Amino acid sequence: MTITLHDVTVAAYLRGFRVLADLLAKGKVHGGDALVDKRLAPDMLNLAGQVQRASDTAKFAVARVADVAPPSFEDNETTIDHLLARIDATVKWIESVPVDAVNEGATRSITRDFRGNPRTFTAQDYVLAFALPNFYFHVTTAYDILRHNGVGVGKLDFLGFNG
Repeated sequence: MTITLHDVTVAAYLRGFRVLADLLAKGKVHGGDALVDKRLAPDMLNLAGQVQRASDTAKFAVARVADVAPPSFEDNETTIDHLLARIDATVKWIESVPVDAVNEGATRSITRDFRGNPRTFTAQDYVLAFALPNFYFHVTTAYDILRHNGVGVGKLDFLGFNG
């Protein structure tokens, strides 16, 4: 069995966004839009910021690997419905990127600057060592914010098995 870079990126992001949308839908029923500004700690992004960074991480990773221009989003979401629309727009754009463009970019060189420390990766290493862990950090933190604020979600929800 061969796993392609498209399988590792696009498929993982689509699954993660499906789970994140389900979590937000449960949050909408439980706490509503008041949850959008909730955070785990004062120096962490709020729920909106977590969803925005998950969106940015996924779209920029796919764009960098496939060498295509990503869409620009304003980071102005103030309701759960806005966050769900952001996820939907991100998913639609990711799905529009040709599979071959993603797979053919596996060896592309990608340089990122981490607080003044540039680091160059192959696209595959960039996805595996940075983009996917960063994406899941933000999805997990969104889950944690919801859970911490009393939304009835658990591990099976995070895994996508409690639809």
